Amino acid sequence: MFEKLARKHLDFNLFEAEFIVTERANHASELAKRALADEIDLLVAVGGDGTINEIAKELLNSTIPLAIVPEGSGNGLARYLGISTDIAQAIKKINTFKTITIDSGLINGRAFFNVAGMGFDALISDRFAENITRGPVGYLKIVLGEISKYKAQTYKLNIDGNSLERKAFMISIANSPQYGNNAYIAPGASADDGILDVCIIKPFPLIQFPVMIYHLFSRTAHQSDYVEIIKGKQITIERPEKGPIHLDGEPVELSQKLTIEVLPSSLKVVC
Repeated sequence: MFEKLARKHLDFNLFEAEFIVTERANHASELAKRALADEIDLLVAVGGDGTINEIAKELLNSTIPLAIVPEGSGNGLARYLGISTDIAQAIKKINTFKTITIDSGLINGRAFFNVAGMGFDALISDRFAENITRGPVGYLKIVLGEISKYKAQTYKLNIDGNSLERKAFMISIANSPQYGNNAYIAPGASADDGILDVCIIKPFPLIQFPVMIYHLFSRTAHQSDYVEIIKGKQITIERPEKGPIHLDGEPVELSQKLTIEVLPSSLKVVC
C-alpha cells in the first residue's frame, strides 16, 4: 500500500528511493545503521512512534534527516509535528525536504522522542504490545481491565537539583505534548525548547477516571488536581524496584534508578 502510494506521490526527479519492509523487532534500527554507513541523504519511517524510535535513535546528532509517514495506532510525534495521517499527504510533504531540528530524551542511555513513562503507563504499554486489537479501542480495553487493580508507587525524584518524593499512579516524561490520538498529557511541552516535562499523575478515585480522560483530550491535563507537571533538563527517578518503562510506547525493562536527560537539537526531521 505505502510503496504504491509512494510511487505515485513521491517526486522521483528529486529522490532515488529504496523500499524495505522490516521483518522483526529492531530490524528498522539495523537498516538505519546500514543507511548511515552508506551515507544516504534521507531516511523515511513508515509506522508508529515505536518504528520512529527504532530509526531515529540511530540518527541522533547526525546530519541525516528523518521523514515520517504515520501508520501507527497513536502517531503522537507525527501529530505534534503537523504531519498528516493521510499517507498521500505525508508523502507529498517529503518532496519539500524542509527540515527542523528537535530535541530527544535519554533514560539510562535509551532514547525517546515523544513520550516515555513508568507506572500504570508502562504496564499498559506492555499489555498493549501483546494485544492483537490496535488503536484507541484496544488501548482503552486494556486500561479498563487493569485500572482497578493497579497500586500507586512512591517515587523519589530529583529535577535539576530539586529533590521531591511523590506517590504516583504513573509518571510520564514528555518531549512533545501528547501520547497520540490527540491525548495531551503535557499541553505546554515543546520538542524544541531543550526541556522535558515531568508529568506526575497522582492517585485518583476511580470515579474520576472519565474526568481524567476529558482532561487529556481537551488539552487541560495541567488543570487537574491530580496532575503535577515540572519542567527539567537533568532528572533522576528512584522507584521501589526495577521494572518496565515505555519509550515512545514500546515497553522495556530498566533498573530501579533512572537517569534522564534532554538532548537539545539532536534530530533533524522533515515536516
